[in-house]
Amino acid sequence: MPQVLIRNVEESVLAALRARAASRGLSLEAELREVLIRAAGHPRAEIAEEFAAVRALTPRGIRRLAEDLVREGRDER
Repeated sequence: MPQVLIRNVEESVLAALRARAASRGLSLEAELREVLIRAAGHPRAEIAEEFAAVRALTPRGIRRLAEDLVREGRDER
């Protein structure tokens, strides 16, 4: 499996990652591996496609604000 070496990481960043790993019961290496996997998992293009698919499911037409619907309901009483 390939390896990666990252130089010049600020101590505060490393300390935060160590603390996060410890709180999850992971080694620093395992935490960093998960961070990289998540970062590589959903490129922006894929996320944009998912948003477009959800948007396509939304019915077209007039959209009304919830405040307007509440006011109409009060007026009907």
